[in-house]
Amino acid sequence: MSADDATSLDALATEASSTTPGPAIDELSVTDLVALMNARDATIADAVRPALPVISAAVTAATERMREGGRLVYVGAGTSGRLGVLDASEVPPTFGVEDVVVGVIAGGPRALVDAVEGAEDDTAAGAADLAALGVGRLDTVVGIASSGRTPYVLGALEHAAGVGALTVGLACNLETPLGRAATYGIEVAVGPEVVSGSTRLGAGTATKMVLNILSTATMVQLGKTYGSLMVDMRASNDKLRHRAVRMVAEATGAERTTATAALEAAGWHTKLAIATILTGLSPAEAADALERAGGRLRTVIEERG
Repeated sequence: MSADDATSLDALATEASSTTPGPAIDELSVTDLVALMNARDATIADAVRPALPVISAAVTAATERMREGGRLVYVGAGTSGRLGVLDASEVPPTFGVEDVVVGVIAGGPRALVDAVEGAEDDTAAGAADLAALGVGRLDTVVGIASSGRTPYVLGALEHAAGVGALTVGLACNLETPLGRAATYGIEVAVGPEVVSGSTRLGAGTATKMVLNILSTATMVQLGKTYGSLMVDMRASNDKLRHRAVRMVAEATGAERTTATAALEAAGWHTKLAIATILTGLSPAEAADALERAGGRLRTVIEERG
């Protein structure tokens, strides 16, 4: 890269992080446009950083409830709702849980692929959708709205608070009604979008970052990993079975043949196979030990020395 190119990219990065409207993007070259968008995205992690303390507090509070059987429920409209449903749908295959993280979107499943006009403005529908889901005091409801004022989401959060659920509000603005209504208000100042008002861009990126942290951190606290290994992953196809063998071998130092045999004996449950190798317990005994430890593999291993 030439010095002139580097200077140009620095200028684009500065403009991308500005709080004032951006350049006339239809006058930019393709090279400058994609560089501007990339530079803009590079500012999002910095925008999320000030919210980390409240995100941490929300994870801690949510985990306490989930240990007692509660759920993490995302509720949003439009892009915010789709991102919530996306994150919820990725949790089961990664962490081996069902119906623990749930996504609710204004307008129902059809809104995942088509805009459902007016759905986000229906406050009563937000409350009704959470009532239909049976949200209760052990659940954590995360209302997601880039603007921080979507009526559907506010209605859902009000219902959640009324039944004793923990409430979290995720917005991409500061000092929002959603942030004020929630027990934990996560507000990320992403600034103006490259395409003005298109919250699928910077706000969408920030939202996905925060949801990644919320779901992953809670699953880690619930014992769904061992080190960085996703030991509750479903080994549901050949690719994932090969991955499971690698994980067992890595976690235990065993040969692949030993890891494979342990997985077969454990019904291809990675965590259980690791426990049998490292503790010498039978699959049934290891399963009982994991149950007593709340599913936390490290606890079982440490207890067995």
